[in-house]
Amino acid sequence: MATTNLNILRNALNKLRIDHVFTRSFQTPKFRPPHWYLPKDRVGSEESLTQENKKFIEEVMQERMKAQAMLETESPLSNIDTSQTAQWNPLTRRVGLIARKIGNYPLWSKDGKKVQTTLLQVVDNHVIKYIPPEEFNPMIIRKPVWKEKKKLGCLLVGAETIDPSTVTKEYCGLFNQVGMLPKRILCRFMVSPNACLPSGTPLFATHFRVGDHIDIRSKTMDRGFQGVMKRWGFKGMPASHGVTKTHRRPGNIGAGGEKARVWPGTKMPGHMGNRWRTLRGVKILRINVKHNVIWTLGVAIPGETGAMCYLFDTVLPLKKHKTSPPFPTQPLIKDLPLEYYDESIQPFDNNSITFEET
Repeated sequence: MATTNLNILRNALNKLRIDHVFTRSFQTPKFRPPHWYLPKDRVGSEESLTQENKKFIEEVMQERMKAQAMLETESPLSNIDTSQTAQWNPLTRRVGLIARKIGNYPLWSKDGKKVQTTLLQVVDNHVIKYIPPEEFNPMIIRKPVWKEKKKLGCLLVGAETIDPSTVTKEYCGLFNQVGMLPKRILCRFMVSPNACLPSGTPLFATHFRVGDHIDIRSKTMDRGFQGVMKRWGFKGMPASHGVTKTHRRPGNIGAGGEKARVWPGTKMPGHMGNRWRTLRGVKILRINVKHNVIWTLGVAIPGETGAMCYLFDTVLPLKKHKTSPPFPTQPLIKDLPLEYYDESIQPFDNNSITFEET
């Protein structure tokens, strides 16, 4: 009997194949970064550079800086015939801007009310590259259906010129194709094909108008690991009356009975902040043309002072553009006023009190 059982087991093992064995192990898929993104690594040492080489690098940098400064005075848009460009319509999506949050400042309305504003400075923005819709194939997509996005192209914008000797050769190659110096910040904007811009086009704060509403996307302040009272606003336990070492703890999380587990999404201690957030429908109250500074209403823009923000036209239906904005963008004009104020804001250089003779 035992011999028969062993023969049956042996025959079953001989028929067993490796490809029929299933395991429950799950590995997280590894996503590749976009083809235009390359890590910005710093050069290890400069021991191989002689004094003559350093002088040569400085001369090349100065020449490229002069060539890039010429782009601001001679924008590629000046060579385009305006009669052949497409016209703006409410369904058109324009490019956005990359700005740095530099602080808060008060303004006063004409009726004497004080309003708090946030200052955003548009620093050295240039168009790097345009990818048409038929060639734009992102590596990571949230939804398998990509039909809606195929109608929009990708416009790569960079901000803040940096020293090319501090980044890798591959990263500099992205900018050598358009004859520009490397940028510290890169951002992709989904734009309509009729709103594309040539490479090297500078972008200024006058891309938006006073009184328009914009959406601002940036990262919140990084608070680190925090408890439930700071992270979720829990009340906490009493200070006395028998409470021992649980004054700031969450207490019962309800895992008992039929559940016998922790429900997904339960508010518990963890990392707080450093998350992307978008503030929609922010009104522009003032624009300084000389320093490319935008005053926006409110102080609720995510991020600490010095954080980078992405600005683009709002998607709120009731706050969209009613008239045509600068399309596709506002080129550099020397005769522009230094300041633009909203009609409800009192300019500082105007008299706020007038006396009439009776």
